[in-house]
Amino acid sequence: MSEEFEEDLPFEAAEDADHEALIVDLDGYEGPLHLLLALARKKKIDLTRLSILELAEQYLAFVHAAGKRLDLAAEYLVMASWLAYLKSRLLLPKPSKDDEEIAPEQMAAALAFRLRRLDAMRAAGGAVFAGKLYKRDIFPRGMPEGVRTLRASKYEASLYDLLSAYAKRRQASIRTNYRPELPKVYALDAARTRLERILPEIRHWKTLDSLLPTDMELGQNAPPRRSVLASSTLAALEVTKDGHAELRQAKAYDPIEVRGKEDAPKT
Repeated sequence: MSEEFEEDLPFEAAEDADHEALIVDLDGYEGPLHLLLALARKKKIDLTRLSILELAEQYLAFVHAAGKRLDLAAEYLVMASWLAYLKSRLLLPKPSKDDEEIAPEQMAAALAFRLRRLDAMRAAGGAVFAGKLYKRDIFPRGMPEGVRTLRASKYEASLYDLLSAYAKRRQASIRTNYRPELPKVYALDAARTRLERILPEIRHWKTLDSLLPTDMELGQNAPPRRSVLASSTLAALEVTKDGHAELRQAKAYDPIEVRGKEDAPKT
């Protein structure tokens, strides 16, 4: 057996006062129970001479006297159980090599490990309950703060990528054909035809602006009014030149007046 397994088991019961320790009086041994288990593990005492029945009776008497010390009674129960197990292994025939049963030394080492882990768990539990408890000693905030997400764009490109992108944009703009939108104008022929149609009926002087077509006559795609005025003025000059109308203007920048001639042919 290794030195790790030969160390004494760290039973808390072995550290208690003498009046609380379980002292057994058996045929072949008299003393504390934890010492009996340690001697049995080191094979320094003959377990075949011990009576497990007497050990159980003395343990029950100790439990009755201990009262509410359940932790102490539980640890001594583990010791007594292991003593009974070790003696049963000695009394039973040894298993064959094919059987994969655990040796008593390994079981005793496992017991020591479990007891050490139990001590660590007790210490951890005591440390937890000794600290500040949630909603008793410490309290959370009434309104927790929200989580803010900050995002930043990161562009990674080489000088060749930048020059290529710039060249593509330049080539696309150079190859584009520019076609300006054609302006909407009032045709000169349409303006003359209209004046030749209405002037024979006009015998009194009227301003040229009053004879211009309305937007309703021009339709949905009506040209601007300045285009209508310019075309109508040119048409009035041509009609007057042909002798079908008369024009007059009192002075500069005054409205242009027009009327049809009496001898003008009607169209």
